[in-house]
Amino acid sequence: MARILVLYYSRTGNTKRMAEEVARGAREAGAEVVLKDVREARVEELLEADGVIIGSPAYFAGPAAEVKKFLDESIRVRGKLEGKVGAAFCSSRHRAGGRETTMLSILHSLLVHGMVVCGDPLSTGGHFGAAANGAPDEQAEKECRGLGRKVAQLAERLKGGR
Repeated sequence: MARILVLYYSRTGNTKRMAEEVARGAREAGAEVVLKDVREARVEELLEADGVIIGSPAYFAGPAAEVKKFLDESIRVRGKLEGKVGAAFCSSRHRAGGRETTMLSILHSLLVHGMVVCGDPLSTGGHFGAAANGAPDEQAEKECRGLGRKVAQLAERLKGGR
């Protein structure tokens, strides 16, 4: 059984709702899920996960300072996350509020760690992860669950090779 760590920062509750749907999708795929506010997470928890999904609201087209701080601190485990699965999700107040650039910023950090980034080639959601405009609507919730499922399934497949 894959272990998925879902981390998020949420000031208004929108990104937290998305994180809960991401976690739900991963559980539906049979994964053990740890859901945490990034401010309560320890970098070492990344080592215990087979997959990591990080969500943030978009602030000035980038992740919240709390998410960026956690990712910067993750340098302590650089070289130890190679082959694990990573993904991102994001909410913003405006439809052109920088969601894709925020997700790409998170994904860049995961790539530096040598993680396998999980995208969506069929674009049932977004190519770079799940996104919501403000509070997640039914479509965004569906995309979040799909992202959680996809990461859990890929992590389970790759786990056999580690």
